[in-house]
Amino acid sequence: MLHRLFVGVKRLKAVKFEIQSYCIHMAPRLNIDGITPDTLDWTCKVQIVDISRARLSLEKKTRFQNLILEDEEVLLLIVVVADRLWIIILFICMTQSSLTLQQQQIRAAVYGDDIDYYAEKLVIFDTYLISTARVKVSLPSYGRIIHKFYWVLDKEALIEHVEPDNELEIPLLPPVNLHTATFASIAAMTPAPNAEIDIIGVVLRCGPSKYVGRTQNRCRKLTIGDDQHNQFLLTLWDDFGEIEGTELEAQMESGKEFPIILGRNIGVSGYQRLSLQTRFNSTIRINLTYPQALQLISWAKTNKTVLSGNVSANFTRSSTTVIVNPIHRQVISIAEIKSLASVGVFCVEAEMSISDDLQKFCVLECSGCKQKKRTKDRKQFDCAKCQRKTTLVPQY
Repeated sequence: MLHRLFVGVKRLKAVKFEIQSYCIHMAPRLNIDGITPDTLDWTCKVQIVDISRARLSLEKKTRFQNLILEDEEVLLLIVVVADRLWIIILFICMTQSSLTLQQQQIRAAVYGDDIDYYAEKLVIFDTYLISTARVKVSLPSYGRIIHKFYWVLDKEALIEHVEPDNELEIPLLPPVNLHTATFASIAAMTPAPNAEIDIIGVVLRCGPSKYVGRTQNRCRKLTIGDDQHNQFLLTLWDDFGEIEGTELEAQMESGKEFPIILGRNIGVSGYQRLSLQTRFNSTIRINLTYPQALQLISWAKTNKTVLSGNVSANFTRSSTTVIVNPIHRQVISIAEIKSLASVGVFCVEAEMSISDDLQKFCVLECSGCKQKKRTKDRKQFDCAKCQRKTTLVPQY
């Protein structure tokens, strides 16, 4: 990639010359790692690799939007003096040599009315020259840290869009790889309060929106899988269930192909052994054009019949937290599990006997308001809260 620096060269005599610059000042071109809160003037070439929808802060006072920016691999300056009278300056991006450095990512945030100000300009996968954004220190309280700093894109920052046909400033190529956790590796994880991962999977089932817990938080449960037939339960909390969950539900009810989701900053929970859930700083993207997503879409289309057969018609009443394909996992005995100190998911081949005929494997609840009932009879009844005749359904 060749970048041109325009200078005027005026030849005075046979051995004398002067260089007249057409610009008085040019901000230094830096990569993400070279920019700190003390860097006063800079320009960085980046690509937007993820952008969330606008949301409200936990206190419901501030509107914000998060982006993930990725820079170039490395920029090497080479100065070649052709003769005494001419200077040639070349900027070469090294992409195939041992000098190549990995691209860096950083979180950027837009707040308040600046979101509408940049709404039409900031587009995922487009390239930008960003200058003098506010640089702040990342805090753990905002979730997983991908860089020690983050940028605030306000109206005083200079954001220049690099057009696709720009010959002087060539746009960055679309990102190729997603650094996501495999489902097999998730099954071996130990849940932790601050553990967050990125995932990509095909949505096999989408449950209804409902209220759970003493605080009656809204949620929606999905079952997602990978191309190795591993499955996990993913809970979409609050507005994720209402917005992204509603979109997924509409796609699946329309009879379209199984949708693919990319989840960033997804929490790993020990609820019902092991499951996934959205956090406040999570993002859910549907049917993106990353190579991994396109491959998964193609695999889901090819295996649509098999996937449909693995989807229970009673998903709204029950769901499996995690189903890990036993082909890829070692089958161990119950005695071996007892001797293990770590928490995890294991494959056991065993026979199950029920010693108590009154053993409860589920609770029955109203299919409308989700009010639990102590009876074991799955019959219709008049619900006082729903004010209509409804049925009891099991919740496992």
